[in-house]
Amino acid sequence: MLKQQLTYKLSQKLSPQQIQLMKLIQLPTQAFEQRISQELEENPALEGGKDNNNNVEENFDNDDFANEGGESIETDINIDEYLSDDVIPSYKLTSSNYSPDDEDKQIPYASGISFNQHLLTQLNTFRLNDEEREIAEFLVGSVDESGYIRRDILDIIDDLAFTQNIYTDQQNVEHVLALVQDLDPAGIGARDLKECLVIQLKRKSLKNEIVLATKILEQAFDHFSKKHYNKLLQKFNISETELRDAIHEIESLNPKPGGTYAGNTRIVEHIVPDFAIRIEEGKLELTLNGRNAPELHISHEYSNMLQGYKASKKKTKSQKDAILFIKQKLDAAKWFIEAIKQRQQTLFVTMNAIMHYQNAFFLSGDERKLKPMILKDIADRIDMDISTVSRVANSKYVDTPYGTKLIKEFFSESMVNDQGEEVSTREIKKILEITISEEDKRKPLTDEKLAKILKDKGYPIARRTIAKYREQMDFPVARLRKEI
Repeated sequence: MLKQQLTYKLSQKLSPQQIQLMKLIQLPTQAFEQRISQELEENPALEGGKDNNNNVEENFDNDDFANEGGESIETDINIDEYLSDDVIPSYKLTSSNYSPDDEDKQIPYASGISFNQHLLTQLNTFRLNDEEREIAEFLVGSVDESGYIRRDILDIIDDLAFTQNIYTDQQNVEHVLALVQDLDPAGIGARDLKECLVIQLKRKSLKNEIVLATKILEQAFDHFSKKHYNKLLQKFNISETELRDAIHEIESLNPKPGGTYAGNTRIVEHIVPDFAIRIEEGKLELTLNGRNAPELHISHEYSNMLQGYKASKKKTKSQKDAILFIKQKLDAAKWFIEAIKQRQQTLFVTMNAIMHYQNAFFLSGDERKLKPMILKDIADRIDMDISTVSRVANSKYVDTPYGTKLIKEFFSESMVNDQGEEVSTREIKKILEITISEEDKRKPLTDEKLAKILKDKGYPIARRTIAKYREQMDFPVARLRKEI
């Protein structure tokens, strides 16, 4: 049985313009510049740079665009709405004193050969027969970014047979692998960390500590990796000084030799700060990167087209179609300019609220002075939605006297100390970092002891929370922090 009923539902729908504005707010400076370039290419009614033309004050009425059937075409355009409202042209109010932010900065990129090609070039210095050369090139092609060949020799033999039609044995492949491991940088072509470190040590002069370090890696790598120093002292019958010197040699080696190649083709991320905070006479001063405030204006050529259309006595259908296209582009250009202004205001207001909320930190640079702060705290202050604050915080950087920081790093949850005061988890992590850095490395503190120390300092934190914070800060467990 079919039934009909009337229901009321309240829902919120975002217009395409609102969605575009949110996307603009989320973009960091470099991506924002690309977005502007894209818009300038797609919309001929939008132009960049200073507006050096006087304002056009002509208005156009719907009557000017009535078609022959008397039906009005929606082309009522007030040109003043698309141009500056100032009587004096904007170019007369600007000076030539621009800040460095206003310069068109281009990041140069150096070209070069790839890491793999660098290794293949070195193979030309070896005398190899055709089969050995093909095996060597296959092994070089198996080297990953870190410089390792993380494949079993038997698997490589099978692949050579199936893909290269080369039938060989394990002994021959290992012989060629030894040649590949002679390439630079030292340690290339190793199958694991142990082999990588041993290869590097064997390239060094045979000093006592080098010989001992090689023996430790080859004969007691497990004890070394787990820092069982007492077992190493007993096994090799050496003094603590000798062991310390050998360990120092091992620690000076590179566990990822592939990362040292200067000509690699990895993409390097360049961070352009969106804001800058400076301290002037004891007060904080916030500025928005000049790249976030581009100079855009409406194309005067398009405005002149409208004037020409109004002045013409005979209006053809093709002219009317063109004028509708022009109106669409002018509307889009006007909205884009307004959206950029709103983006600038949103960014500045949000960062200004964060700066004043964390005033003590920005004046001192001491992370222990960071106050607990969540997105809602800032959203309430500036009367904006939490999602808007999140978009600003997650993708923007600020240049401070203490380095360039990601804005979301200033946000943290709160915990209550023994005096009932709310403190930031960042403050606790900083105290934990200082405590670990000042510990006796011969007897590093366990998580349980760290929890007790922080409790004595007024921060009652469970051991499992200490372990979580320690892992977030990339500190290993006590046993692996041990030094001799």
